[in-house]
Amino acid sequence: MAARFFLCLGTLLALSAGFMAASAARKADAGKLTLYTTRESKADFEQIKKFSEETGIRVDIVSGKFPELVQRLEAEKNAPKADLFMTADGGLLDLVKQKGLLQPVTDKTILDQTPSALRDADGHWIGLTTRARVIVYAKDRVNPDQLSTYENLADPKWKGRLVMRPGSALYNVSLLASLIELDGEDAAAQWVQGVSANFARAPEGNDRRQAKDIAAGKGDVTLMNTYYLGRMLNSADKAEQEAARKVGVFFPNQDAAGTHINICGIGVVNKTPNRQAAEQLIAYLTDAPAQSALSAGNYEYPVNPKAEKAAFLEALGSFKAQAIDFSVLNAHREKAKILLSQGGWT
Repeated sequence: MAARFFLCLGTLLALSAGFMAASAARKADAGKLTLYTTRESKADFEQIKKFSEETGIRVDIVSGKFPELVQRLEAEKNAPKADLFMTADGGLLDLVKQKGLLQPVTDKTILDQTPSALRDADGHWIGLTTRARVIVYAKDRVNPDQLSTYENLADPKWKGRLVMRPGSALYNVSLLASLIELDGEDAAAQWVQGVSANFARAPEGNDRRQAKDIAAGKGDVTLMNTYYLGRMLNSADKAEQEAARKVGVFFPNQDAAGTHINICGIGVVNKTPNRQAAEQLIAYLTDAPAQSALSAGNYEYPVNPKAEKAAFLEALGSFKAQAIDFSVLNAHREKAKILLSQGGWT
């Protein structure tokens, strides 16, 4: 069950699980907002705390898993108890939009601070941060000149050298959805089969596990989200630091469609009586100072071009990103799941 957090005038208080029953209708309350979020991010909470300190607007944070929170939004859609919804993955954000649970953001400040490619075309959600899904390799066993594209990982030269997290993981589903959009379904299916044939072991674990296994010599190449390496390099766990130092980062498809990126975004809940205050919070989170802090704290790329990137990301350098609408991650999600399962990437 989700844990509920309160941010009130600069104090972050963790409360017990459960939700307060509310009346069938809410009256506008410019001094209070409720945010449903799937993210458990200290950096997020700190910036929302600062927003409350500067504006006097209390923000109640309900944190939980995506299916649970969306179910709540649907149950409450005629009398919403939440004012904002935040989650990672463009496909999931589009799914919430398609369910009619979000309303367009029209505040000019927000739109000026966020590139159009990093928000919903109709304004139903606004990007806050992005992450790249990159190729990570053993520095002592792989020459980066051997690396090129995601598609190349299906080449038999990598047989017995790939370690991956399960194909059912959202990050891999969304990556494949992007390849379905760019390369077509048949090519995507062949890619899954080729990658599966190159596994050094059965897929297991999270992104950090893949880096640790490469460092331990159990494989040579994997796919990871950039922010995981940032966290590992700055972890209190010395083993994680050591593993992260043994691997390198390669941005694939730079001479083709670009590296796959995904997004964390936020939207205003449909029918909320507190739309103006909700947009005020989004404007705050997309302004350069908050964006710089989110990047430094989460090791994610800011969406505001005026913000500073985390030092870890600056060190990685610039790269060409995929130029696809994030809605295709939702459109191809179910097909991607099927192809991953049928292709042996389970």
